Amino acid sequence: MAYKGLTFSPILSLGLNIFVLCTAFGDISYSVPEESKNGYVIGNIGKDLGVNSKTLSARKARLAVDDTGKGYCTINLKTGDLIVTDRIDREELCGSRTVCSLTYEMVLENPLELHRVVVQIQDINDNSPRFASDVIKFEITESTVKGARFAINGAHDADVGQNGVQSYSLENNDHFNFVVNTKPGGGKYGELVLEKELDREQQQDIKLLLTATDGGIPQRSGTVVIHVAVLDANDNVPVFSQSVYKVSLPENASVGTLVVTVSATDADEGANGEVTYEFGHTSDELNELFKLDHRTGAITLGGQIDFEKETSYELSIQGKDGSGLVSFANVIVEIVDINDNAPVIFLQSFHNPIPENVVPGTEVGIINVQDKDSGQNRQARCSIQENVPFKLNPSVKNYYSIVTTKELDREKQTDYNITITATDEGFPPLSSSKTVHLYVSDVNDNPPVFQQQFYNAYIPENNKPGTPVCSVLARDPDWRQNGTVLYALLPSGVSGFPVSSYLSINAETGVIQALRSFDYEQLRSFKVQVVARDNGSPPLSSNVTVSVFITDENDNSPQILYPTPEVKSSLTEIVPRAAVSGSLVSKVIAVDVDAGQNAWLSYEILRSTDPGLFTIGLHNGEIKTKRDITESDSMKQNLIVLVKDNGQPSRSSTCSVYLLISDNVSEVPELKDVSFETNVSELTSYLIIALVSVSTFFLTFIVVALVVTFCRKRKHRLLFDGAVAIPSTSFPPNYAEVEGAGTLRSSYNYDTYLTTGSRTSDFKFVGAYGENTLSTNHTLGRCPTDNFGQHAVIVSTSTDSNEVKFPIFGNAFSLYNNTPMD
Repeated sequence: MAYKGLTFSPILSLGLNIFVLCTAFGDISYSVPEESKNGYVIGNIGKDLGVNSKTLSARKARLAVDDTGKGYCTINLKTGDLIVTDRIDREELCGSRTVCSLTYEMVLENPLELHRVVVQIQDINDNSPRFASDVIKFEITESTVKGARFAINGAHDADVGQNGVQSYSLENNDHFNFVVNTKPGGGKYGELVLEKELDREQQQDIKLLLTATDGGIPQRSGTVVIHVAVLDANDNVPVFSQSVYKVSLPENASVGTLVVTVSATDADEGANGEVTYEFGHTSDELNELFKLDHRTGAITLGGQIDFEKETSYELSIQGKDGSGLVSFANVIVEIVDINDNAPVIFLQSFHNPIPENVVPGTEVGIINVQDKDSGQNRQARCSIQENVPFKLNPSVKNYYSIVTTKELDREKQTDYNITITATDEGFPPLSSSKTVHLYVSDVNDNPPVFQQQFYNAYIPENNKPGTPVCSVLARDPDWRQNGTVLYALLPSGVSGFPVSSYLSINAETGVIQALRSFDYEQLRSFKVQVVARDNGSPPLSSNVTVSVFITDENDNSPQILYPTPEVKSSLTEIVPRAAVSGSLVSKVIAVDVDAGQNAWLSYEILRSTDPGLFTIGLHNGEIKTKRDITESDSMKQNLIVLVKDNGQPSRSSTCSVYLLISDNVSEVPELKDVSFETNVSELTSYLIIALVSVSTFFLTFIVVALVVTFCRKRKHRLLFDGAVAIPSTSFPPNYAEVEGAGTLRSSYNYDTYLTTGSRTSDFKFVGAYGENTLSTNHTLGRCPTDNFGQHAVIVSTSTDSNEVKFPIFGNAFSLYNNTPMD
């Protein structure tokens, strides 16, 4: 049972009842008999504090012990009982001290709370009185008068109080009685009192049995034999210079250090006046710790003393003369504390690991600093090394809390070595350090970050489904699942279809694959959004744009726009016989819907009626005379022209060009009836030539007049004084071009005009008209010069960002500034 606010002495009884004492300061005191068995319940500390066992367990209730590791007692967290865990020997713990107790600090965490717990150790009668020796010898002269006293060291009982020596009894005899006296400075000793004079002639030796009895239950006793030898007279006892010697000795004194020298004199002469010294009753420990010179009385240090173990020692010294007369003196040795113990740091509580998102000021641990020294030597200061985000906050008494000073970031530092240093205020100061390793646990505070701000991917057209397009990579500095990145495509549309029908992405690797085959002529490029999401809770994500560009392959053959393959006889061109070498007689116009070098075209004549008469420009398709036309040349000429692109592998197309050599159109029969058979008679040929020549002259005059009139009305259009018109034709629709290769998305008509000086001039201009005409706010753009030194005029027909372009080889003029292009 515990009593609060009340102090009373323990009641010693047969059962050694347990009591609890709670002081007015909130301290709790208990009492326990020594030698109690392990598991012995001292009291219920939880009930006395008003705290249930569940709370004790949750708050990690414990008794703080020193570094000896012996706590003797502990708390049963299940029941709240204070129980014995180690053998408690009061004599071993406290020696001769009357009051013996164990003092603990009971620690409760969350919040930190301390209670002082004092366990009083009750003495039990487990030791018998013991004399210093089995036989005490006296030599007493027969002349000793009645009432003479002979001191005898009392028996020693390790127990205290009522369990110590309480009485002495001397065996019945005719000469002596035994009385108990008090020593100077405390303590008791016995005296053998002569009640009847001795007569050596009647009895030379007297043996008496002295019994010492304690007051314990059950009672214990010890005996000693007193041997009295009757001698002649010695009437003086030794006298000490001081009855009590007090001396101070530093605890670091070395073995052999002189503690004090005691001195006693005897007025007798000879052997009766020679004094020898010896210890009174002392423990074995003191006999080892201090050495006494029997002749000089010098007491020296025989072992190492420790202030933290014992603060003072009391030695009983007896001086005996040659006849056995004895006197006593006490030596009190005060041990002086020096700073020989460094502070010791105990880690009482530590939270490890700690989340990186804890707020500054969060408590991560509790430490306790203890120093066995006393006074100023015991005072200690604690500090934490710099360059770590932690500090120490003093708490109650010698407790400190380790708290954070700023926000933590596991991605910058995953763990910390916190070195705590404690330094006392002694001279010289002593210090000790303790390092604790603290880990920082991860929280999902970082989204994935892509290695690039955007990605450009290129994939050739006609790819196989499943072809890798590109790979994206995002990194997340978080740990484990917080740093695991998964990829996905954000829903969007491409040409009216969901992007998921075009591409797929591997959720783990970030590899993007094509799900279908692409056609450069239908889809040039598109964009897709990729999201990278981590696996944290809640998950974090980031996006990146991937631009996919379809690259062209040579999968389209050139298409010939002029001459139109479907029209044959109506596309026959008339060549005057007066044409000289190098005269331009016609031009083959072709396009390729591919891009880049896949659309670079070259021309060659595969077969002709007269192989040596005509030649064709390799890159512009212009058909010119290779030599002067003679009368012997056949009037009907048929050329098979091959148009080939520059792709790998190359693709080609062919067309037929029909030429009629004549100076008079009237000489030529109906064009639709003209037959290019080789068996025409020579006369017929002459007639046709004459007719073509006349017709050509007449048509040339008419064309020149019309052109002059037309140019005066529309000055912004280029003027060509042509003579022969190449029949109009229409381009097929939907010729696409990316990045300057040329495209036509709608139908266009082209008229070609040859100048009167066509023998030496190049093909100058192509005028476009059709469904969509070029608006006045559009101009012709310029594309880079190709490998053959040719130029292209790009016709733009769209008002939005999708330009429609078409390349025409040859020397060109800009329609914007009406000046020739370089």
